[in-house]
Amino acid sequence: MPGGRLTQQERQQIALGLADSLPYAEIARRLDRPTSTITREVMRNGGPTAYRADLAHRATERRAHRRRPAASRGPESARQAHGRDTEAVSEYEETLTTVLMGSGLPKMAARVLTCLFTNDAGSLTASELSQRLQVSPASISKAIAFLESQSLVRRERDERRRDRYVVDDELFYQATIASARANDQLVEVARQGVTVLGPHTPAAARLENIARFLDFISESITRAAEQAREVLHPEPEAAPDGTTPPSTPLTRPSA
Repeated sequence: MPGGRLTQQERQQIALGLADSLPYAEIARRLDRPTSTITREVMRNGGPTAYRADLAHRATERRAHRRRPAASRGPESARQAHGRDTEAVSEYEETLTTVLMGSGLPKMAARVLTCLFTNDAGSLTASELSQRLQVSPASISKAIAFLESQSLVRRERDERRRDRYVVDDELFYQATIASARANDQLVEVARQGVTVLGPHTPAAARLENIARFLDFISESITRAAEQAREVLHPEPEAAPDGTTPPSTPLTRPSA
């Protein structure tokens, strides 16, 4: 059934479809499944190039086995804010974590970031993160240190003087700018290589092309980030008395 769990045979069909370079939508059509189900299945089991049906099936069985004790704790454990489906939220968090890992984040950093993204407050303490993810405080500390180094979380003190780790719109801007600056460093080093290797050599020409490409990308990223920040999250205008009114959510203009 489209709403039930994937069978081992279906996973084998997914693997065959990936081997034939079929898009997720076509694999889903052949299995009479939602495209989102196929996408989530592949992304949390190695991605399109590393997906294996037998490993994916065993991993799913292990995840189901781990969730059973949690389900037996009673109705408290099944409650979700805003009437959310607990299992759907759990599966989405696994998918988001896998995608973040695919973008280059270590597993624990990806899990922490997912936890912050899907928390309505957008902020949690180290203790809360440790409890939610069922890992040691040391693991949380290491993941937070990495995320802070990438400008992906911000540290704040709450009224009880506890460190809280925050994700918000400004952090995406800061992370984007940090990425552009990292490109700038690579551009500079590539152009140093042009001088060292000789301006008329094939290796120098290759490095110069790399520098030009990354220079263009970096400039475009920075310009786009500035424009997005200005359009999507404008600073509130000052009132005539010099005070700043409270900000209101931005709404898209109607067509």
